[in-house]
Amino acid sequence: MQRTDAWTPDYFHKVVDCQYACPAHTPVPEYIRLIAEGKYADAYMINWTSNVFPGVLGRTCDRPCEPACRRGRVEEEPVAICRLKRVAADNKGDVAARMPQPTTARNGKRVAMVGCGPASLTVARDLAPLGYDITIFDGEALSGGMIRSQIPRFRLPSEVIDEEVGYITGLGMTLRLGERIDSLRGLLAEGYDAVFVGSGAPRGRDLELPGREEARANIHIGIDWLSSVSFGHIDRIGKRVIVLGGGNTAMDCCRTSRRLGGEDVKVIVRSGFEEMKASPWEKEDAIHEDIPIINFRVPKAFLHEDGKLTGVLFEVVEAVYDESGRRRLVPSGQPDERYDCDDVLVAVGQENAFPWIERDIGLAFDEWDMPQVDPITLQSTLPSVFFGGDAAFGPKNIIWAVAHGHDAAVSIDRFCQGQDVAERPPPDFSLVSQKMGIHEWSYDNDPTNDRRYRVPLRDKAEALKNVRLEVELGFDPATGYKEAERCLNCDVQTVFADNLCIECDACMDICPVDCISFVHDDGTDEAELRTRLKAPAANLTQDLYVSGKLVGGRIMVKDEDVCLHCGLCAERCPTGAWDMQRFTLEMTHAGAACQSR
Repeated sequence: MQRTDAWTPDYFHKVVDCQYACPAHTPVPEYIRLIAEGKYADAYMINWTSNVFPGVLGRTCDRPCEPACRRGRVEEEPVAICRLKRVAADNKGDVAARMPQPTTARNGKRVAMVGCGPASLTVARDLAPLGYDITIFDGEALSGGMIRSQIPRFRLPSEVIDEEVGYITGLGMTLRLGERIDSLRGLLAEGYDAVFVGSGAPRGRDLELPGREEARANIHIGIDWLSSVSFGHIDRIGKRVIVLGGGNTAMDCCRTSRRLGGEDVKVIVRSGFEEMKASPWEKEDAIHEDIPIINFRVPKAFLHEDGKLTGVLFEVVEAVYDESGRRRLVPSGQPDERYDCDDVLVAVGQENAFPWIERDIGLAFDEWDMPQVDPITLQSTLPSVFFGGDAAFGPKNIIWAVAHGHDAAVSIDRFCQGQDVAERPPPDFSLVSQKMGIHEWSYDNDPTNDRRYRVPLRDKAEALKNVRLEVELGFDPATGYKEAERCLNCDVQTVFADNLCIECDACMDICPVDCISFVHDDGTDEAELRTRLKAPAANLTQDLYVSGKLVGGRIMVKDEDVCLHCGLCAERCPTGAWDMQRFTLEMTHAGAACQSR
C-alpha cells in the first residue's frame, strides 16, 4: 500500500462528508460549531459566502449533505444540517454592515444575466465586487426566479427572499425586471462581453390524454399554477383536486390546494411510494396535512361532461423486475379506477424551452434540444455565452444552481480577462492543531447521544387557512444548540505522524469504533487489506488513511468511514503521534481564479 498523500485539498475534504456532498461545499461543521456558541451572525456569513441564500436554503434545500452526514452512520438520523442553517439566519440580527459594499472601481466589462433566479444571482454576487457592470433581465416583475415563483409562501416567506436577494442587488447592478429576452442574437448585439443564461426550466410537461382538450379549463400545469398563486393571480381551487406526479412540485401543488379550498385532495402517482422523486420530508408534510398518496396508478383519460371535468380514469399497474434488477410497470389485471374531481394539477416534470435562442448563431444544441455546455466551465459552444442552473442540465435544485453560479463566475471572469477558461486552480486548505493542553481540545469532542430534534410546526388547522402563513416555525436557540451538539465535528481530522509512533497500539485499543489497525503490509492490494483490518472496511467510497512503514515493519491503517473524530486516539497517544487538526477549505471563487499557481 502507498502512503496516503493527505497534503492535497481533496483527501480531508472527502472525509468531511457533509461538506463534500454539498454542491457549493459549504463548511458545515464550522458553522454548526458557531451556532452552538451562539455566534449566529458569524455562522450566517460563512453560509453566505458559500451558498449565498442561507435563509432560503435553511427552509427549502434538498439537503444532499444530510444523507452523507457521519452521524447517520452511527444512528438512524443525521444532524438536521439544513434546519440549523435557518437557526443562523433567524437569529443573526442585522448583518448589513458585514456585507460587501458596492465597488466604485469598474473594470470596463459588461455581463448580462438572463433570468433573475439563484444561478444568475450567484454569478452577479461573485462578479459585482470585481468591478463588472452587471445587468439582469427577467420576464417577471419581481426578482428571485423559481425561488419566488415555484416555492409556496407557506414554505418560504417573501420577506426572506426580499432580504437575501437584496443583499446581492445592493452590490450595484442593473435590474431589468418585466423584460423578457426574446432573442439571444439581439442581446449579444448590445455589446455585452459575456452572457449568462440562468432562465431555469420554465415549461411544465403536459399529459395529452383523451379528454384533455374538452376539460382544459380545469386542468392546470403545476409550475404555472404555483407561479400564479405566488403572484396573486389565483386564490381558489375546486373542493376535489387530483395532483398527478410524485416530485416536490406535486407536493407543493397538493399542499397549496388544501389552503385554497381543496377539501378532498389526492396525489396519484404512477410509481411506488419509495420511488417517488419527492424528498421524504415533503411526502411526510403532505401526509401530515391529510393528503393521501395513491401509488401505481397510470392516468388513461380525463373524464368530462358537457365540457366540464368530472374525474380521471386510471390503469392499475404493478412493478416487475428483470434479472438485472431493472423495474418495469405492467398492468396488474385489476379493473380501471375512476377518481372524481373538480380540478387536476399536472406535475409530472419540467423541461427546458429555448425558443428565444436562434439556432444559427454558433450555439450548438444536443439531441434533447439542450445547449451543449461544458460541465466544468459551463461555457457553451459560443464562447461568450455560459449556462447554469436548470437551464444548463435540466431541473435540479437551488443549491446546484448556486454551485453552477460560482463555477460560471470563475469562467466568465477568466474569459473576460483573456485567460484560459479551462484552467481551474485548486482551492486552498489548511490544517491547524486544536490542542489546548495535554488532554484538552478547542472544540467539544464528547459526542451527545441525543436523537434528532423535530422542527416544530404551526397548528395544522391554523396553517391550512392561509397560503402565506409559514408552517415550519424553526428551532428556537435552545433546541438549535442541542441539535448542533449532535454534530461530530468531522472537519477536525485525526492526523498521524509516522516518525513519532512507537507502536504501543494504545490508540487502537481505545478507539470506540475499531477504525484504527496496525497491520503488516505484505504487498497485497487494497481490497485484500480492507479485509484484514480490526474491523473490515466495507465502504469502498471512503478512502483508507495509510501511514508509511513504521519501525516494527507494520503500517497504520485507519478506516475514515466510521471514525467519530472523538479524539480519544490523540488523548491516549503518549508521544503525540496523533493530533486533532481542523481542516479548512477555501473554494476558488471569481477573482482568485486569475492568480497563477
